Amino acid sequence: MKAKIDTERGRYHYSRRLATVEPVFANICSTRRLRRFSLRGHRKVNTQWLLYCLVHNIGKLQRHGRREGRAP
Repeated sequence: MKAKIDTERGRYHYSRRLATVEPVFANICSTRRLRRFSLRGHRKVNTQWLLYCLVHNIGKLQRHGRREGRAP
C-alpha cells in the first residue's frame, strides 16, 4: 500500500477517496451505530444498507437544506 500511495497517481486517488467516501462510512458506523447487519442474506443486507444510506442523505438535506443558485 505504501508503494501505491507514494506515486503521484496513488496520492491523487487516495486524496479523492478521503474526501468522498470515507466520511460517509465513518458517519454511518459511528453516528448511526451500524457495526454489523442485523439481517441475513444478500438481498436483505442490501436493503438494510440502502435504508441506512437513505437516512444519511435525509440527514444531510435536513442539516443543509436546499442551497441558493442550484436547480430544483
